[in-house]
Amino acid sequence: MTTPRRSSSPLRSPEPREDPGQMSHTDVERPGSGPQAAPDVSTGEALLVEPSRLSPTRRALTSVLRSRELSIFLVLVAVVVLATTKNSSFLFSADGWRNFLLNPSILLLLAVGQGVVIITRNVDLSVGSVMALTAYLTGRLFIEQPNLPIVAVVAACLLLGAVLGLVNGVLVAYGKVPALVITLGTMYIFRGIMLTWAGSDRINAGDMPREFLSLGTQTVLGIPLLTIVAVLVLAAVGYYLHTARGGRELYAIGSDPDAAVLYGLPVRRRLLAAFVLSGALAGLAGALYTARYGTVSSSVGNGIELQAVAAAVIGGIAIFGGSGTVWGAAIGAFLLITINRALPSLGIEDFWQRAVVGVLILGAIVLDRVLARRQARKLAESRDHA
Repeated sequence: MTTPRRSSSPLRSPEPREDPGQMSHTDVERPGSGPQAAPDVSTGEALLVEPSRLSPTRRALTSVLRSRELSIFLVLVAVVVLATTKNSSFLFSADGWRNFLLNPSILLLLAVGQGVVIITRNVDLSVGSVMALTAYLTGRLFIEQPNLPIVAVVAACLLLGAVLGLVNGVLVAYGKVPALVITLGTMYIFRGIMLTWAGSDRINAGDMPREFLSLGTQTVLGIPLLTIVAVLVLAAVGYYLHTARGGRELYAIGSDPDAAVLYGLPVRRRLLAAFVLSGALAGLAGALYTARYGTVSSSVGNGIELQAVAAAVIGGIAIFGGSGTVWGAAIGAFLLITINRALPSLGIEDFWQRAVVGVLILGAIVLDRVLARRQARKLAESRDHA
C-alpha cells in the first residue's frame, strides 16, 4: 500500500479560495467603486467638495464660468453696449475709448487697497482723506521744490499714505477696536488736517511742471498711462493674494479671525500689512489725481471712500471677509464709473443714477449671503454623506 505524501509544512493551512464578491483586508475601497459607491456629483459640487477630481484645465474653466467676476463683467459689457447703441460717441468718439479706460483708474487703485482690507473682515473709510492729503502734498512739493524729481514726489506720497495706513493698522490690530470706528475717526482727523493745511488755498496746473501733468494725458499704444499703472498694481496685488502664503493667510483671517489666532497665523502683522497697503495705494492715487486733473483743493476725495467700498462689494468681495478677488473690485470700479457716465447719456436723472448704484450694492450683498449659505449646505451634505 502506498502511503500518501504529506506536506513538508504540516502547520501550514491551505490558502482560502478568494470570493470574487468579497474584499480582502488589503484591498482599498475607492470612490465610485463597490456596491455602495457614492453617486456622481456635478462639476460644481466637485469643484467645491473635491476639486482634485477635475483636471486642471476643467477646474480653471469651471472656476471662471462660475465666478462672480464674470457676472459683473457681463453687466459692464451690457451697460457699455446699451450706452453705445444710444449714443455711438460714448465709446467710439475721439475721447470715448480713452475716457472709458482713464476715468476709473483712480478709483481702481483705491478699490484694490480697500478690497484687501475687506478680505480681512475690516474696512478703511479714511482712504479719501489720505488721497486728499497726498494730492495736496504733491502740489506743495512742486511749488516749494520746483526741481524735485517726479519719482521722488510720488515716493513721498506713497510713504505718507503708508504711514497713515500704519496708524489705522496699529489702532485696529493692537487696540482691538472695530475698523469701522477707527477709520471713521481717522477719516475726520485726516480731513481736518487737510483743511487746516490747505485752508482756502488752491493748487493750479500752472504750479506744477508740464512733464508731471503730461502723465495724466499720456498714452502708450492707445492706452492711458495712468490705466497701465493701475493695472500693473492690480496684477501685482492679485498675484500675491492668489499665490503667496501671506495672501492666503489674509483670506483665512477674514474667514474666521479667532480660528486664525488659534492656528498661529500672524494676524496682527497681516492686518498691519493690509492697512499699510491700502494707505500706500491711496497715496499713489493722490499723486495720480493731481497729474490727471491739475488742480487740488480741500474738497478732493470727498465721498470717494464709499465708492471704493461699493466697487469692492459689487465686484464680489464679501463684506464679511474671507472671499472675493481684487480683480472683481477692479471690474466693480469700472462698472461704477461707467454707470455714472452712461446713465446721463441715456437721459436718466441723477437720483436714479444713485439708486442704481444702491441697488447694485444691495444685490451684491444679498447674492453673497445666498451663495455662502448654499456653499455651507453643500459642504454639510458632503460631510454627512462621507
